[in-house]
Amino acid sequence: MSMMDKIKSMLKGHESQTEKGVDKAGDTADEKTQGKFQGQVDTAQDKLKDQFGGGQGPDQPPRT
Repeated sequence: MSMMDKIKSMLKGHESQTEKGVDKAGDTADEKTQGKFQGQVDTAQDKLKDQFGGGQGPDQPPRT
């Protein structure tokens, strides 16, 4: 079992908490860099949410 599979299995069922954690980490990164890399941080947040089930995936409704 790969590391990604282990992480996904641990986070399964906790999608909302995962999404909150990704948002908080991104906000902290934006704060520390004074928004200098905001576009890149937002892209990373979206990819992490998609990867770990907190984002808008093919089986999830769009976020509002």
